[in-house]
Amino acid sequence: MSEDINFNKQVYTKNNYQKIINTSFNQLGIQTPQQQLDIQPTTNEFFVMYNDLFYNIPETGTTNSHEYLIKKSSEYIGFEANSEEIAALQAEIAQLRIDLLDSQKQVIELQTGTTLANPK
Repeated sequence: MSEDINFNKQVYTKNNYQKIINTSFNQLGIQTPQQQLDIQPTTNEFFVMYNDLFYNIPETGTTNSHEYLIKKSSEYIGFEANSEEIAALQAEIAQLRIDLLDSQKQVIELQTGTTLANPK
């Protein structure tokens, strides 16, 4: 009960097989750098998408948030928002704290009739 099986083998020359057989890996989803660049949104398209998604983006978070975008953009352009004004306000707050402490000491001294020692 044996049966003969015939195998047919088709042979191509080196120059001929490249024309007949697809040897690229395009079925695996691999894209060339140019193809990747072609699907990237333009700056205008990006901002249209950003405006469409604006209210869907979380306000805060370490990634994928408005806070993240602000930090990354600020780092990129070297932007320090109001740093001089903040430093001046912090110095003013420190001086006001010292003044308040001195005033509180004077009130205590006047109420108790004693002189408080100045810490150094």
